[in-house]
Amino acid sequence: MLVVLQIACTFLATLVAYGFYKLFASFYLEYTSPLKDLPGPDNPSFFFGNLKQIWASEDSNLNAEWVKLYGRTVKYTGILGGNRLITTDQRALSHILNNAYDYPKPPHSRFNLGRIVGEGLLVVEGEKHKQQRRVMNPAFGPAQIRELNTIFLEKSLQLRDLWTAECTAAEGPFHTNVLPWLSSLTLDVIGLAGFNYKFNALNPSRTPNELNEAFTEIFATATRANPLVFIKTFFPALRFLPDPRDAQINRAHGTMARIGNQLLNESHARLRASGEKGSSSARDLLSLLVKANMSSDVGEHQRMADSDVLAQVPTFLVAGHETTSTATTWALFALTQSPESQIKLRDELLQVDTDTPTMDELSALPYLDWVVRETLRVHSPVPSTIRCAGKDDVIPLSQPFTDRKGRVQDSIRIRKGQTILIPISTVNRDEALWGEDAKEFKPERWEKIPDAVKSIPGVWGNMLSFIGGPRSCIGYRFSLVEMKAIMFTLLRAFEFELAVPGAEIAKRSTIVQRPLLRNNPGAGNQLPIIIKPYQRV
Repeated sequence: MLVVLQIACTFLATLVAYGFYKLFASFYLEYTSPLKDLPGPDNPSFFFGNLKQIWASEDSNLNAEWVKLYGRTVKYTGILGGNRLITTDQRALSHILNNAYDYPKPPHSRFNLGRIVGEGLLVVEGEKHKQQRRVMNPAFGPAQIRELNTIFLEKSLQLRDLWTAECTAAEGPFHTNVLPWLSSLTLDVIGLAGFNYKFNALNPSRTPNELNEAFTEIFATATRANPLVFIKTFFPALRFLPDPRDAQINRAHGTMARIGNQLLNESHARLRASGEKGSSSARDLLSLLVKANMSSDVGEHQRMADSDVLAQVPTFLVAGHETTSTATTWALFALTQSPESQIKLRDELLQVDTDTPTMDELSALPYLDWVVRETLRVHSPVPSTIRCAGKDDVIPLSQPFTDRKGRVQDSIRIRKGQTILIPISTVNRDEALWGEDAKEFKPERWEKIPDAVKSIPGVWGNMLSFIGGPRSCIGYRFSLVEMKAIMFTLLRAFEFELAVPGAEIAKRSTIVQRPLLRNNPGAGNQLPIIIKPYQRV
């Protein structure tokens, strides 16, 4: 008994000492921080800083408000008073994104994301990321995505037929939450296009799917608010504390690893059967990744281990499923709020004389391209991302600012370990770049965009929705073509009307930003829409 008491006292003393250390470190770092004289909001909470305000803010409105009040370069406060940086300055963003390995994701962000996707491309940093990206790049080229377009259209047509059947049963328009339908569609797509796996999520009589259930359990458990997870996120020394939810996540990861191993073995077998030259007809991303990894062009030391290849399965599910279904949901919302845009888009799509256009034919539809661009600009599925300085650095600015002491600064000094919030949505809707109507959905703006937006350091579309630099979204082409295929199919067949007033739709972020009802958030993520078959004249 005495021994147990001694252990407990030692443990408690260690926790107290660790707490005092964190407090002292936070005071010291705040007092000596190179960011301390930057303009910014007051710190409303010793423990949370401004984080509760950010978490409670809808659609990144608080970030935009701070930029309007304090300028393009703003200091805010994190846990225990730690100074953090927000910037919309184009030169600063370019410096951070293009020197991505000097500005990795912060450890707490990697911890949380790693609980969901493991050590895949979204989480790894440095040389590991370079290695994975180098091997994976060929699988996401234009030629490879062109081959996947038939899968995008096949599943889009399946959803069209299901909605047609619903309209027939309702003898007219039917009311539905489109989010789970689109989520099922993109899940089916990423299963087939990602790793040659049939989820059958759109099948009305589908039986429970083991891989889908495992991923759903991981995603739901890891993103659910939990004080213990919060503590373990921001205080790494306490991550040894037991949490029953960890067991759930580990069991689900075990299921995903078992099925992933089976899929990986099947990919290897197909490649071996096709001969040494690897002339396999397999077109799914996992098979292409395995093929690229076995290529003679890749040195032995550059090849990914099977465990690294397997880690891409949950990465594909998050990046290739959640983001595209969310973006398409917001596209339908935007078109219900802009009926003239919906009519104009449908008129263009009906000029195509086939239900199965090629990728190049989809790309040749200008108004469809404008609608997709404007959706991703106004309703970016991921509203912000976060980085931390991997070393002491000086960040250059295109627009100088005046600090709290009245000094004009043309750069920002930042200390290793300090956090930077990259406000994607704020940049995408910046009135100084896009004009006074920046927050409005206007596809026609893409006919001639302002010169000011051409300096936005994004990998695509003069926006930050897919980020930029070495850590830009590797699957942006996949997402764009899939989204266009879905929009092409559904807008030709149906008219869409929001089932509630537009002002009742709010946004809630977990990993992605989804719609929900403002007056009933407890009902979960949803976009209630009335779907009416389009009658061609």
